Amino acid sequence: MKIPICFGEIILFVISFLLGSSNSQSSEINWDWWRTAVIYQIYPKSFNDANNDGYGDLRGIISKLPHLADAGVNAAWISPIYASPQVDDGYDISNFVDVWETFGTLEDFDELVTASHELDIKIIMDLVPNHSSDQHDWFKLSENRTTGYEDYYVWRDGESSTTPPNNWISVFKYSAWKYSEIRRQWYLHQFTEQQPDLNYRNPKVLEEMTVSSNKNKNKIT
Repeated sequence: MKIPICFGEIILFVISFLLGSSNSQSSEINWDWWRTAVIYQIYPKSFNDANNDGYGDLRGIISKLPHLADAGVNAAWISPIYASPQVDDGYDISNFVDVWETFGTLEDFDELVTASHELDIKIIMDLVPNHSSDQHDWFKLSENRTTGYEDYYVWRDGESSTTPPNNWISVFKYSAWKYSEIRRQWYLHQFTEQQPDLNYRNPKVLEEMTVSSNKNKNKIT
């Protein structure tokens, strides 16, 4: 069984997403900027809590940008802020073009980007294209065999509801397959059971993810 991922195409659009420039509108990109840059990773959930609800948030990041600039930071690499059930700290994304409400709003994100660029700090977004959350609308539609979404994920038959298609193991050391009682098939997950792998052999999936990544890229460039 072939692994159903088009790595080359994924890498191309992920790189184009990550390499957003700050203030420049030039069509020329300095591809080597990162070689000498000071890149600071921000874990939003614990970085800075602006509204005192016990979780870090986008406005908390905004308030600390001058400190990062004073420290010589050239780029902020922000761990996932997307809408998510938070099973895997935001790497289980239920909407690739929206913000987890605990972190704030899209307007807060726009303000973060503007404030960062005013300080000449680039923004690098942590986007995981391999999978989505099982709470994503695409998965729910695919699980129910909705026309047009049947093959958005990697579905396979097994010998039974207790015997998966093969012996593949996830990165968490248990079966990479989960049985769906709704669809009566197994779906592939290389990470948690709540993170079903997207099927990049389906051109519609590649198109959807490219559109989503471009929407985000346009916000940070």
